[in-house]
Amino acid sequence: MADNENQVLVQVHNGVATLTLSRPSVLNAITREMLEQLATAIDTVSGDPSVRVVVLTGAGRAFSAGVDLKALGGRSLSGGGVGEYLDLPAREVIERLTTIPQIVIARVNGHCFTGALELVLACDLAIVALEAKLGDTHAKWGLRPSWGMSQRLIRVVGMSRARELSYTARTFSGAEAAEWGIAVRSVPLDELDDAVNEVVDAITSNSRGSLAAYKDLYRRALDVGQSEGLSYESSTDFSIEDTDERIARFK
Repeated sequence: MADNENQVLVQVHNGVATLTLSRPSVLNAITREMLEQLATAIDTVSGDPSVRVVVLTGAGRAFSAGVDLKALGGRSLSGGGVGEYLDLPAREVIERLTTIPQIVIARVNGHCFTGALELVLACDLAIVALEAKLGDTHAKWGLRPSWGMSQRLIRVVGMSRARELSYTARTFSGAEAAEWGIAVRSVPLDELDDAVNEVVDAITSNSRGSLAAYKDLYRRALDVGQSEGLSYESSTDFSIEDTDERIARFK
């Protein structure tokens, strides 16, 4: 199977669409192809009137390790940005996650780093395995956020905690993710499906129209003052000189 085939699996059952990032041999590392397939999958399920809830998860032992730096090939990451090659499809995915009428739940089963954490922050809710490891590692690799991290993380965990996580690039646990509000629940991995199903059942028992209204109203509330911040994040250049050296060591 070619690497760009079936990087996102789609399953619809009883009003729930499960979208699974599926490159388990590389911890579901994010590629442009994966983002494009994910955008298409979201479009498909968002237009399905039978779908009430969307669950986003990863195959195997990871949600996603983040951007596949090796898949960027010889592209220079000057200024610490991954560039429009990934930025544009990633922002399209995040826009879809935040605006489709269905409630989107991130089922975080394992490793969830950087770009993957940005996807989780774009979901309505996250339920995380206690065993999961999460982190914002942009600074570790000489990168800077360009998918919304600098705006969304501070609104979830507060400015001081966001600074600490981003400045140290440290890994944190599923339990901490729940404690800080990134996740609504953190449970042992073998209880993760039951926890997700419990929340899904509670949501789908409510009015589809009310849920769509709430989602839109909450999004608009967060967007007051945020849009300008997101524009600044995506349009501002920074002097980061060690990106290529750090990526070369990684490769």
